[in-house]
Amino acid sequence: MEKAMARSAVKRGEDETAAAEKKVKETGKPARGARGGITAPVVPSPELSAIVGEKDLPRSEVVSKIWEYIKKHDLQDPKDKRNILADEKLHKVFGKKSATMFEMNKLLSSHLTGKKA
Repeated sequence: MEKAMARSAVKRGEDETAAAEKKVKETGKPARGARGGITAPVVPSPELSAIVGEKDLPRSEVVSKIWEYIKKHDLQDPKDKRNILADEKLHKVFGKKSATMFEMNKLLSSHLTGKKA
């Protein structure tokens, strides 16, 4: 019963993105505040879109989808779960065989561009 009343994180993210895009179009100013930064829609590079899809997403959703991919394909080092062992697709994004979970956001940044209004 609680699920029916609460919006999913994905739906909430989509609603926030739509509201931010509408405000940007109306005001002509870039998104700021709560709807900027991590919730602002970003466009993934072709290499990254092979993992997360081609749809524009908030950065937080991109990171979530990367983690889903990592866990689904068992790409965490069994000895140290903080290390991510890149398969062919992740290697194209990371540019190396492995990365720490702390490096991941930095490496993703070069594959994300802000959405043009």
